[in-house]
Amino acid sequence: MDRLRLSIATTDYDHFRDVRTGEVRPAGIDLIWSLLGHHEVFARFTYDREWDIAELSFAKFMAQVTRPEPDIVALPIACSRVFRFGSFYVNRHSGIRSAEDLRGKRVGSPEWAHTCAVWMRGWLGESAGVRLQDVHWVQAGANEAGREEKVELDLPDGVDLERITDRSLSDLLAVGEIDCAIIARPPNCFLEGHPDVVRLFPDHGAMEREYHAETGVWPIMHLLAMKRAVLDEHPWVARNLLNAFTASKDASVRRMLDPAVSRYPLPWVPPFAEELVERFDGDPFPFGVERNRPTLERFLRYTAEQGIAKRHVTPEEIFPSGIDTTIRV
Repeated sequence: MDRLRLSIATTDYDHFRDVRTGEVRPAGIDLIWSLLGHHEVFARFTYDREWDIAELSFAKFMAQVTRPEPDIVALPIACSRVFRFGSFYVNRHSGIRSAEDLRGKRVGSPEWAHTCAVWMRGWLGESAGVRLQDVHWVQAGANEAGREEKVELDLPDGVDLERITDRSLSDLLAVGEIDCAIIARPPNCFLEGHPDVVRLFPDHGAMEREYHAETGVWPIMHLLAMKRAVLDEHPWVARNLLNAFTASKDASVRRMLDPAVSRYPLPWVPPFAEELVERFDGDPFPFGVERNRPTLERFLRYTAEQGIAKRHVTPEEIFPSGIDTTIRV
């Protein structure tokens, strides 16, 4: 039988490496891979659906999958996962010393449907009592002016969102025209050592470990999205891809655990990796729906509450039916 050829675009992740190189092959499938920066993949897949499968921001995916008769579906395969308490950058002169101090302040993010910001806005409401309506929100490019929202929004009543097209968040934060930026990567003003720009939570690692222990949430930033037409015509594709990507990810973790084959030129990576494997019950980067249910359910709620998703959906509505029912051996 001829193998099904599917195009795919992602960033270059080690946990995808063995699928990309052919060391692991999805049963019945040949993948034609494009390695690109994730912002380019997001834009090209969102606007033109250029590939059969693509890495996609979880927030942007939720805006599209909750449209009437959506043309994409998610695979329960995480491209990127990051705890985000280290993503709050503040100007020292803003008077912000705690999460509660963000009430009434000007807080920026590169897009409203910016997955990092979605997670942290949700956390602010739940843990600090800072509602969406309590903040003056600003949307601008992170380090360059002109970044635009890529998906349509339906902001909740009372939410104040200002778009600035001729300045960057980095520039605005450095001069105190915004008080805080919630941003996935450190802004240039922080990287360049601007004396007035600091992290709100310098010890964010301890906060993140406590958050995970309390909630079971391990935030997903990007996942794999697939054209629904592919699944409709070939229902077996989703499970075969999940099997292959899981095998590739498991091999990546094994490389990190073995000092003889580690690809990372840093000391103490294997013992630290052992600690993480234990902390995460044997799988520090789980795929599938059930292993990620607390994470998925929380994020689906956040995107509905923040006017990104068109409605509040369940994980079963965004992933292929029965994707977790087959036990991998």
